[in-house]
Amino acid sequence: MEDARLKTGIWVKAMLRQAGQTGNPGMVLHRGDADAGGVVIVLLGRGGHMCVLAQTRTPDGRRAWFRATGEAAVDQASVDAYVTRQMERDPDLWVLEFDAPDLVPPFEARLI
Repeated sequence: MEDARLKTGIWVKAMLRQAGQTGNPGMVLHRGDADAGGVVIVLLGRGGHMCVLAQTRTPDGRRAWFRATGEAAVDQASVDAYVTRQMERDPDLWVLEFDAPDLVPPFEARLI
């Protein structure tokens, strides 16, 4: 397993730094469990377009992401509704937001 033992808080700090170095600043909207919390990523695109990436694992245990709000860009209300539902299910969830003009993650991410 590639990063199964890496604490979520450390991973979050690393991704924020990696994205910042590429000119795509990010921020923590909700701080979850520092050791093992799940992560949801909000990508802010051009013209108010947005999408949400949800964390999952590949069969070999590697961290991966899927477009939780679908392939098409969505509006703020759709993002807020999705994030609220997820936080009701998992209070340990981290919610991160990144500037991503083309709705592409500004950090190393495997999209499935």
